Amino acid sequence: MTLDAWFGRGTAFTAADYGVVAACLLVLLVIGWATGRGERDTNDFFLGRRRIPWWAACLSFVATEISAVTIVSVPATGFRENWQYAQYFIGSVLARVAIAALFIPAFYRINCTTIYEYLGRRFGPVTQVAGSAFFFVTRLLASGVRLMAASMAVAVLLGWHIVPAILLFTLIGIAYIAYGGVRAVVWTGVLQGATFIAGGLATLWFLLSQIPGGAASVMETAGAAGRLSLWNWGSQPGDPAFWRTILTDPNVLWLAILNGFFFSAAAFGTDHDLMQRLLTVETRRASQRTMLMTSIGSFAVLVIYLGIGSCLFAFYAQHPELPLPAKLDGIYPHFVATVMPALLRGLVLAAVVMASIDSPLSSLAASFITDIYRPWLRSGAGERHYLRISRVAVVGFGLVLAAIAYGFSFFERILWLAFKIGGVTFGSLLGVFLFGLLTRRHADRTNVAAMLLWAVVNLALLVLSERGVMPIAWSWLVIFGTLGTFAVAYLLGAPGATLRDGGVQSPSRASEAVLVE
Repeated sequence: MTLDAWFGRGTAFTAADYGVVAACLLVLLVIGWATGRGERDTNDFFLGRRRIPWWAACLSFVATEISAVTIVSVPATGFRENWQYAQYFIGSVLARVAIAALFIPAFYRINCTTIYEYLGRRFGPVTQVAGSAFFFVTRLLASGVRLMAASMAVAVLLGWHIVPAILLFTLIGIAYIAYGGVRAVVWTGVLQGATFIAGGLATLWFLLSQIPGGAASVMETAGAAGRLSLWNWGSQPGDPAFWRTILTDPNVLWLAILNGFFFSAAAFGTDHDLMQRLLTVETRRASQRTMLMTSIGSFAVLVIYLGIGSCLFAFYAQHPELPLPAKLDGIYPHFVATVMPALLRGLVLAAVVMASIDSPLSSLAASFITDIYRPWLRSGAGERHYLRISRVAVVGFGLVLAAIAYGFSFFERILWLAFKIGGVTFGSLLGVFLFGLLTRRHADRTNVAAMLLWAVVNLALLVLSERGVMPIAWSWLVIFGTLGTFAVAYLLGAPGATLRDGGVQSPSRASEAVLVE
């Protein structure tokens, strides 16, 4: 492929636009360099010695939760559908309360580096490795969707092919995370969150200034077309379509709340990419406060970007002569590139770029080193060795992530694609964590059997649903997986026993585990 094919599609961006992006990237790299100085061991690299301020961890959490998928896909959802996606946030808030009350105290009690160490302490090394492996699969695939969404947006904005966009984000992410570790991740997350909030607010201001009648006109135009619909009450019991609606429509209010609770509990409580931020603050109470405060930031960003989608609908309804992109997933970057003026374009581009670079490389490396490499492949090595291998792992995971993102570039409706991927494996993770937190029964290898069983079942259900063979919404998958994994693990587990407190067992001593009441 020639350079013209990769970069020569033309763009309206000016030197001022590129200057805004370059300034943000320069600050990001400086943060990565400054935070990486003086790192001596993996405690520095993966936990920042638990010296991160809670408010910084909170903003970084929000930045990671939101990502470029929100910036690109939520406006597209508001443009093409409605506001019913916001119903999930009710369940999400409830899940954050549950995580603060149940998960975080358990993780701080054992002073873990990764949350899968809890599974090792509670059950044994086999469950710990299985949890880490499920995390690898889930996070790489879901983050591949995120990276693809961001790269698609930048490709639209700059007139690039998607491949150089993916490579750009991958190389920058590898550079600052491999050097700065989790401190770089957290403090660049603060910068990223501030950038995409500013970009979203600037877009709203510009859109409302370009729509005759402003917000009132948006309410009238988008409302008349059903684009402002927030509540979906579904069919009433006794209606012939009642059960089919329950199984197939994830936007029915009580189902959306239920799904939001289970999915958020899995995504925030059992996915180390997000939980890693919460483990960098000094105390359990500070971590709990951080978790609860993320609700405010996440809700603000959700409203901003759904509002952008509604405004885009009203704008294009009033300007039918303007072309729409071939893929409506790219409606927001298309608008930015073709309508917005200089500097504002640069700010939005910077927002997309900054949200894209926040990658899971630190958490993936932490889990690989802590849960697999140190106990199974090279025990007893010095901290300098583990720190060096941690940085090598960041590079390796970055390259794998880039390849996955390119593969996903051939899909559409990327917001729901990210949820569908998590639906296959998140239930297994949440089920085994709840089994450990809510019971005193012991199991190890049988936990893995339960996790694998329900991951396979959910994958089969997703395939059947996508092919129209079985009418069932993806949102049920996490619920089925959670309840199914919990039930199977409970039935196969040994009653009234738990592993003795202390360090995670080495694989060589796994068979010598002593059980106590």
